[in-house]
Amino acid sequence: MKYVLMFVDTEQFAADLAAMDESERGRAYDRVRQWFADHHDKITHHSHLLPPDTATTLRLDRVEPLVSDGPFVEGKEIISGYAEIEVADLDEALRVAKSWPACPVVEIRPIAA
Repeated sequence: MKYVLMFVDTEQFAADLAAMDESERGRAYDRVRQWFADHHDKITHHSHLLPPDTATTLRLDRVEPLVSDGPFVEGKEIISGYAEIEVADLDEALRVAKSWPACPVVEIRPIAA
């Protein structure tokens, strides 16, 4: 079964990361690289997204489509990246996601066949 793990930054997580000195931040990124290495056999694709201020939103729930700059929702949590994984079932997807060493929220969603 294929799932996408969406890594969600919070304002607090971003502030904590920004407050780290260079060596602390390097260790944090090393943990993320190690997580990808540890799960390379399950990860079929992954990417880091550019910051939310680079987003463009298209709203189709109006009479005329509305295009606007910025993230698609007003909130304090922003999807910062994702990984597609292929695992046996949701339980295995949860085990992989629970070991994620960075952002404090991971949304797990099955990929439509």
